[in-house]
Amino acid sequence: MPENEPVDPAAPWEYTLYIPNDLRAVTVCRRTLRLILTMHGLIRLVDTAELLAAELVSNAVRHTKGPAALRVRWAAGVLRVGAWDADPGPPEPPGNLDALTEAEKGRGLALVRACADLWGWQPLARGGNRGKYVWCDLVAA
Repeated sequence: MPENEPVDPAAPWEYTLYIPNDLRAVTVCRRTLRLILTMHGLIRLVDTAELLAAELVSNAVRHTKGPAALRVRWAAGVLRVGAWDADPGPPEPPGNLDALTEAEKGRGLALVRACADLWGWQPLARGGNRGKYVWCDLVAA
């Protein structure tokens, strides 16, 4: 597309960033997500989306041994942020965020549940890889 051609801000898009099993990848994902959302004019969602992506990617890297991926999708006014990992087992159910405020760990999905409009997970097989996809939605009201 030529640079001077206008882009429809409502047009759907999706990015996938494949990452190694390395905690440094969490920062790479946060910064990449910030850039994606800024470039698409969704700066108002950046802080919350960055927090949620960090929690999802951190879980994927901490609790599995294989590669992972951050997936970001925009469609119909909804931003979906998700993390794929190579473990097909379900994530631990989120606890009560109020009860976890002083906890060193275990707050991730509770935070996702508290901050996102919707969240969930599903087993996922793609390209011969099995695993799960944990996602959350932010509605751009």
